Formats: sequence, structure tokens, C-alpha cells
Amino acid sequence: MPESLTRPYSEQSNFRRVAILFAGGPAPAANAVISAAAVSFLRHGAEVIGMKHGYSSLADFDPSKPLEEGQDYIVIDHPTLSRTRSKQGIMIGTARTNPGKMVSSPEHLTDPERSAPLKATYEGLRSIGVEALISIGGDDTLKTANKFKMYQDTLPEDAPRIPVVHLPKTIDNDYRGIDFTFGYFTAVDFLAREVRNLLADAEANKSYFLVESMGRSAGWLAYGVAIAGEASLVISVEDIRGKYRTSEEVTNPKTGEKSTREVMDLDKVIKRIVLTMITREREGKKYGVIVIAEGLAELMPYSFLEGVGRDDHGHINISAISLHTIFSRLIAEEYERQTKSKRKVTPLQLGYEARCAVPHAFDVMLGSQLGVGAFRALVEQKLNGVMVSVSGQLQLHYVPFEELVDPKTLVTVVRYIENNCDFQLLTRFLETYVNEEDLSLV
Repeated sequence: MPESLTRPYSEQSNFRRVAILFAGGPAPAANAVISAAAVSFLRHGAEVIGMKHGYSSLADFDPSKPLEEGQDYIVIDHPTLSRTRSKQGIMIGTARTNPGKMVSSPEHLTDPERSAPLKATYEGLRSIGVEALISIGGDDTLKTANKFKMYQDTLPEDAPRIPVVHLPKTIDNDYRGIDFTFGYFTAVDFLAREVRNLLADAEANKSYFLVESMGRSAGWLAYGVAIAGEASLVISVEDIRGKYRTSEEVTNPKTGEKSTREVMDLDKVIKRIVLTMITREREGKKYGVIVIAEGLAELMPYSFLEGVGRDDHGHINISAISLHTIFSRLIAEEYERQTKSKRKVTPLQLGYEARCAVPHAFDVMLGSQLGVGAFRALVEQKLNGVMVSVSGQLQLHYVPFEELVDPKTLVTVVRYIENNCDFQLLTRFLETYVNEEDLSLV
């Protein structure tokens, strides 16, 4: 056991060159993760390179066109890392290029056409001497890391392997296997300050703001913003259950086949929001801020989604729907119908502003521990195919990919806010209390 001021013993890196790659949307403290991971390897004898803009230059790598330093990757050294842990942005950039998008089952990994981008990624990394890969990103990037590892498992036994570890990133905080993801608390604080500003504006003008918060799959960000921002009500995908959920029949425009999909009962959701407004008025408060999670767009009736495209990961193009505009219009109309008077409801979308905000101390500490965890997983533990996780007082854990990704479909499972969990109940206690039985009278 080393003395308290003695640096913990750590063996020299068994890798000569390690690559760090960041993919997906930005998050505060990204540079803390990259910096801590890089310096850990540099101090133990390894070279570190940063792949620029995710998998952009790897997914379509052509051996006849070598990767270029400065354009496709950078060499990260000690001067590069000077005072970077709290720096905004992402020093190596990011992108959403997905080399595993054509692979949706293990059988696809042996299909030359479907696995071609993964093969290109492997060959591209090998061409510049990479012997280990640190993947930083959201659940889509985790899926890609898993597919990259599985692709290598199909190679001949004598083929060199590139071990991969993944570091979880998303301001949405909807990751299985870790309590909180880096950047979440910074994003919550930044957006909550915006909501408190809007509350002051709303009170001055006796009006409402309808805020659409980021949070594609789960409501962690929207809930956190509502709690810290003192919003009047928050609604996320987890709340669309029971009487607020219904189904509709949809006809595939290409095949003519009919299917049934679960959707929100938009009319009841809008009436529930208006009930909050009316209840506040009874309390003498003719103003407020309502927060909704952008993921509600996936549960909108088909008439609102017709013709909307999807990205490489199959996600609907939320920006094309303008959920906050639709909700604000419907709320204003329903309020006028019920009260025979008007109340201004201004729509706003918040989220992008927080993705590169100056990171808070906790996120810098969390991100730094994840970065160091990448070194410890690869060098000290000699692991491959794991996600680095942190719990309690920044205690490190290593979660195998197979515990996070469905082995048959190769997709991850979203961590939703559990119904009636203490985190959800905290929000319900703090927001405007309403008697939902009043809805039956509307």
C-alpha cells in the first residue's frame, strides 16, 4: 500500500500507440475525459492520437489514400493538454458517422458488404499504428464500439486485435451501467438558469413559456431542469402512460400494410397542462414555465410525423417537427376554449446552448476519472469490450459490453426514469399541485 502522497504504482503501457475518438453530440467536460485519458498513457510510455471528428475518416478509409496527420488525426502530447480539463468544446471534434449502421445482428458481421465500414475502420486504425481504441460517446457510439469489437472477433486468430473500451457520454443521462454521465449536471444548471430567467419574464408579463428540453429517449434532463429551474410542470416520455397513452392504426405508404403504434393521447396531455395553468391562477399566479422533453416527438400521432426523416442511427429528425411550437399553439387554444380568455404561451427550445458550456467541477472530476479509467481498464486490468463506469465517490467499475447491449439485436436499452421512483416523485412534490380528477370535468 503506497503512502498517501506517493503516486500509485502503475506498470508501463503495453500499447505503443493509443487512439481516442469522440462521437455524437458535444457534452461539457469532454476535454476533461480526453485530457485525463491521454495524459495517463503519455506518462506511461505510450503515444496518443486523437481521431478528428469521430469515425468520419475511418468508416470509408481507402488504403490507397493514407490518413493524414492534422486532417484525419492529431498527435496529442503534453503541450497539447496544457490546461485543457476545464476547457469548453471538444479538442478533437465530433461527428455522428456510424460505421456499424448496416449491422443489426451478429450474422451481419460476416457479410462483407454490411461490415465493410467496420473493416475500413479497423484497417484505418491499423494503418497508423493504433493498438488500442478509447471510444467516447452516447449509446449509439457504445453500440458501434461493441460492433467493432465483435467484428474483430470474426477475424483469423493470428490477426492483430485492437482492444476497445468505451466511456459513456450524454447530457441526457439515460445510460445503463452508470449513475450519472459527465456533462449532465453542467447542462442542468445552465438550462435551469435559463428557465429561472423565463420565469421572471413570465411573471412580469402574466404569460407562459413552453420549453422543449433535450432528452430524446428519457426525461432525466427535462426533470433536472424543472427541479433546479422551479418550473410549473414537466412532462417526459415516462409520463405518457395510463390515460395519457393510446394507440393508432398506421398504413405504410410504401407497402400498404397496416400496423398499430403506441402514441400519446395529445388531447389529454394538453388538457393536463392547461389544468396546471388554471390551478396556478386560482393561487394568484398568472404565469409559469412548462418543460417538455423532446423525446415526446416519437410519441406524437402519425399525422405530425408523416414525411419526417431519420438519421444514421434510426432516430427521427426532431428538429423537423418543432414540438414546442405545436404544443404552445394547442395549449393556448385549449386555454382559451376552457376560460374564454387568452394567455400568451411562447415556445422555446433549449439544449444546444448547454452542450459546450463551461463544465462544473463535478463534471470535470467525473470526466477525469472516466479518462483515467480507460487507462486502468486497458493497461492495469487488460480488459477489452468494456464500458468504464463510476459510482459513489468516483469509484471505478468496468461493465462488459454484453451486459449493456442486446446480443441478438445489438441495440442498447435506454435507462428511463422509473415510475414513482424518488427522483420522479421529487419533481411531482415541487411542481404545481393539481387535482387530476378535475380533468374529467373538462
